[in-house]
Amino acid sequence: MLFILSGLAQRTQAQTTVSGTVLDQAGQLLAFATAVLLQLPDSAIANSQTTTEQGAYAFASVPPGRYCVKALLLSYASARSAAFAVAPGDHPVMVPPLRLTTVATALKEVTVQGRPPVLEQHADRTVLNVDRLSTAGDNALEVLKKAPGVQLDKDDHLIYRGSAGINVLIDGKLTYMSGEALTSYLKSLPASAISQIELIPNPPASMDAAGTAGVLNIRLRRNQLPGLNGTATVSAGYGRYEKGSAGTNLTYNVGKVRLFTRLDAGRYNSFNRLVLVRHIRDTTFEQVNYWRPLSQDLNYTVGADFALTARHTLGVQLRGSTGKTTAQTTSESNATDAAGRLRLDNPQVGHDANFGLNLNYCWALDSAGRELTTDADYVRYTTDKNQRFSNVAFGPDSEQAQDAGQLRSAQSSEVTIRALKADYVHPFAGTAWRAEAGAKISWVTTRSAIQFDQLRAAEWQLDPLRTNQFQYDETISAAYFSLSITLGHLELKGGLRGEQTHSLGESATTSQRVPRDYFQLFPSLFASYKFSEQDQLGVSVSRRITRPAYHSLNPFLFYTDAYTALQGNPFLAPSLSRSFVLNYLHRDFQVLSLSYLLETNAMNQVVYQDDQTKVTTSIPQNLDRAVTFSLTSGGHTDITKWWGTDNQLIGSYNEVQSRIENRPVRLTRFAWSASSEHTFTLPRHFKLQVDGNYNSPSVYGLFNMKASGSFNLGLKKQLWADKATLSLKMRDLFYTDRFRSSVVYNNVNMTWNNQYESRRLTLTFTCKLGSGKTQARRAVGTSDEEGRVGH
Repeated sequence: MLFILSGLAQRTQAQTTVSGTVLDQAGQLLAFATAVLLQLPDSAIANSQTTTEQGAYAFASVPPGRYCVKALLLSYASARSAAFAVAPGDHPVMVPPLRLTTVATALKEVTVQGRPPVLEQHADRTVLNVDRLSTAGDNALEVLKKAPGVQLDKDDHLIYRGSAGINVLIDGKLTYMSGEALTSYLKSLPASAISQIELIPNPPASMDAAGTAGVLNIRLRRNQLPGLNGTATVSAGYGRYEKGSAGTNLTYNVGKVRLFTRLDAGRYNSFNRLVLVRHIRDTTFEQVNYWRPLSQDLNYTVGADFALTARHTLGVQLRGSTGKTTAQTTSESNATDAAGRLRLDNPQVGHDANFGLNLNYCWALDSAGRELTTDADYVRYTTDKNQRFSNVAFGPDSEQAQDAGQLRSAQSSEVTIRALKADYVHPFAGTAWRAEAGAKISWVTTRSAIQFDQLRAAEWQLDPLRTNQFQYDETISAAYFSLSITLGHLELKGGLRGEQTHSLGESATTSQRVPRDYFQLFPSLFASYKFSEQDQLGVSVSRRITRPAYHSLNPFLFYTDAYTALQGNPFLAPSLSRSFVLNYLHRDFQVLSLSYLLETNAMNQVVYQDDQTKVTTSIPQNLDRAVTFSLTSGGHTDITKWWGTDNQLIGSYNEVQSRIENRPVRLTRFAWSASSEHTFTLPRHFKLQVDGNYNSPSVYGLFNMKASGSFNLGLKKQLWADKATLSLKMRDLFYTDRFRSSVVYNNVNMTWNNQYESRRLTLTFTCKLGSGKTQARRAVGTSDEEGRVGH
């Protein structure tokens, strides 16, 4: 041990940090330029990196020698610094700002020989580069399924590391949606709009503590070149029914102003067929539910960044979505006893809208990296849904229909979120230490109402037993501090976040009133060590929280048919988790990723069954304990110059323990999954893509999941000097991607077989506008409350 510490100390003393900034000809900071560290006298490349959004770069662990820095950016003339020396034990070197000037001459086509790996491992996150995947015609939800450790439950809700306690961010900003609303939004977002997906199992203290399993951050594309640039995408598909989408992503950069906009629209005609079998004593119920939704969605983002001075930047972003869904739903229940069968017709019409405004201010206090950023957010989410329930009964061995009750319902909800956030970064001059601190406060108000009417004597009359109103108010105050240091090849970071929560849920009709006040501390630790340029080891631990989604607290009772209902739980408590992750990366290959997640008060759907009325009700409850332990290995391999393959293998152990109706319930399962994708480069700019995946039986909450998998084929053609791409893809060729599960405990014995439009053919055309260079968009700040809005 003394030998190792002595060697580490010698290496730290012998190496230092070289940093600086890149500016344009007007003196404005240039984000996402390339900074290259050249070793003199032969100008050999010692290191290179992309500048941050504030135009800064920093090369750590630079050994003694003579160097210079060269800055490059497409459509700009390169710039080179004067030579400087790095001496053993020297203080960090600050390079004078490098200024780039625009060039008027047209650039010829540039061929980039290198390409990013499918997976990139960092100290606190794993980055999935979407460009390396076969995503022709896919949407964001389908892309997320390709990410390590991400799955979908029976309702297409996201599961990460075996838990539904995750936060989904778009460009560092939470989506303000969960449940059906989030699923619908992700289905309407095309894969071509996504640059990267960041998987953050143990987020740092600067992020909200919400999400027991961690954070999924979807980074969208935005052009950086001067002038007008962007992409346009059109897609058409057919499975059992038709569907199509179109979108554009544009940026206009001129002088000190950057304008950007993104617009996506889609029309999706699909279906879902669920076969539900329930065994109640000596009676077997078989229910066949058929759901055919037709949805029309529009998502938009408009924003601007203003470089007020070289150190002050002001940003504004407006984003939102609107959607309408009409659905024809039928349900038919057959019983083995003398009850006969029951048929339900349930037409539905729903609307939803999401509006968000963000103001962002960034002050770069100096060129050494000191920085203050502030965010102010206002978000409003509204939804309404009207339904009609027409029940018809048939006697045993009879086709004579009898009226079994007529209902109609009108439900609405609105969620308003306001948040203020400030973050400060402070590198300590002359040292390798870096501190971060910040604070945030958010106010949330949600109101929901549902009214049921029953048809009696040809007149609609209010049904007071099913009618309800609910209001939920919540205030969260948070502060954090973190400290990091780079010691040669070793990076260390630790942080502590504290959050105070005050909430009150009230039901006007049931007189339920649930107040909560609690304070929690959330520590996090990270360590990363580079054995060489090819090998890296990372370890992270953290404590997290998941607060209930707002709709889960709503005590309303929703019926899907005469025998099946959903109900919220105003007494649902937050879940807490302890998480440990170890990653070892060799080149593009994640040799080993070990993950351990322990949740207490884990939130999950619990099924209750009334043997007399035959009604089954699903209610979210807190389970005592849930454990997920997983091992993952995978990465990219180039077999030949024309054949590349990406493979991943995951093994996991899941355990759930709790008491349901005062009876102990324990589920355990070893599970595994595998995926393999092969890309073949063919003549005339064609690419053939073949991929498949398999998920073995597993456990999620109280559900025993059955095996599933899919096999996909894709063909791409590059057009117009690689400025356009035409893609054809057949998903789930053998129709094996479906949700099948069972629930068996106490008096509950149920099985699900959920079949949807997984097999479909999609044709997609994508065209670059301008030069087509892209980057990730500016991240803006809000937090946990975004991921908890839903129907």
